[in-house]
Amino acid sequence: MAEFMAGIGKNIILMTAVTAWFTAQVLKIITAYWRYGVFDARRLLGAGGMPSSHTALVVSLAVGIALKEGLESDLLAVAVILAGIVMYDAAGVRRAAGKQAKVINKLVREMRVNHKIGDGRLKELLGHTPLEVLGGAVHGTLIAYALYVLYR
Repeated sequence: MAEFMAGIGKNIILMTAVTAWFTAQVLKIITAYWRYGVFDARRLLGAGGMPSSHTALVVSLAVGIALKEGLESDLLAVAVILAGIVMYDAAGVRRAAGKQAKVINKLVREMRVNHKIGDGRLKELLGHTPLEVLGGAVHGTLIAYALYVLYR
């Protein structure tokens, strides 16, 4: 087990992706505090917010592969396609689902006045604005480059 963990720790591309995801999640706490003036540690594991941690993860993965394996790498092609899908989903499908949840929650609140309805609130903060996705892409690129330079 120790060999396995040591091997994973030496995988710079994996460590780059995990670092980009984790630091983006920490940045969400900081940006939420800066924007709303409220410290919310739940942002560490929550979806939505600035920057997109999913985008940071997949972009750092792609940039890490590009830096280590080169631009002609087959793995880079897979990572770029994956990053595109994740970023489209973050700013498109998941954002639309969050907007729908907001409308449904409002309808339920209004209906509760005249009817008995359970307290099942849908999660509204699911997706990202294009700026949050761009922030995640920039963050992921910077983390990948920094770790590449540091561990080269």
